[in-house]
Amino acid sequence: MKAAYFMQHGGPEVLRYGEVPDPVAGARQVLVDVHAASINGADWKVRAGKSAAITGVPYVLGRDFSGAISALGDGVGEFRVGDPVFGVCDVGQEGAYAEKIAIKAALVARKPASLSHAQCAALALIGLTALIAIEDTLQLKSGEKILIQGGAGGVAGFAIQLAKHIGARVVTTASAANHAYVRGLGADEVIDYNTQDFTQAVSGCDAVFDTVGGEVTMRSFAVLRPGGRAAFIASGTVAPVPPRADVASLRPNVTRDRAHLERIVALVAAGAVRVPEIALYRLSEAAAAHAVSEARHLRGKLVFKVR
Repeated sequence: MKAAYFMQHGGPEVLRYGEVPDPVAGARQVLVDVHAASINGADWKVRAGKSAAITGVPYVLGRDFSGAISALGDGVGEFRVGDPVFGVCDVGQEGAYAEKIAIKAALVARKPASLSHAQCAALALIGLTALIAIEDTLQLKSGEKILIQGGAGGVAGFAIQLAKHIGARVVTTASAANHAYVRGLGADEVIDYNTQDFTQAVSGCDAVFDTVGGEVTMRSFAVLRPGGRAAFIASGTVAPVPPRADVASLRPNVTRDRAHLERIVALVAAGAVRVPEIALYRLSEAAAAHAVSEARHLRGKLVFKVR
């Protein structure tokens, strides 16, 4: 099969496009013909060697996808060959930048006819991450105020819509060029991070969801009210130690399961969440897509159109 892969860590230029061995569905797995695969912020970090070192080559990135089942492993009874599905790889597994992927059947859900493969791929991991952060970890409630850092990104954009659906007041940070976009997602207040200090512009937040990381992480605690809580997904695998004792610092445990994928579908069907803005690339354009992702100023989602 064709795939985008790399043989050693490095810049976007290490990504290649060519033939790699076909995967085979094991017990309780399905083999999926990939139609679209999402590009996530974690991907370039793996390619660059900023996370765990690769354990085998060729190494195929990609954590979420949409496609159609082409083979069933032993013990799979809930799907049939030909079923359109979308899913998110288990923690520690990658491989969606390819024409085929083998994955646990429990980690895929049926693709609704109302959404394209590109749309489902764009929604899968960002939706799952936002749901776990906002609902399961922060347990955001109606009437609360939340600051969502980096509102124009995929996870944050989903989180803005979810928080509004819950009934919270949503403040977010974004560049001036993306203010209309994040307001369209439901943000009540937008802070231009290029011209404003968010710690001076907002205070008394019940919750913070940080998708940016870096120096933003520790500064985010300043906007919380006593007893507030903050969730972080861009500052490492453990929650940062807060500089004050009267707030909670949390690291969402982004587990993968069909229930959260089905909730994404239900939220979209109800009109509570809409698909993010999508920029499409071919697998052969992986290096160009990674250059955009690594620059970290994109809006919405980058998606590979595989078929």
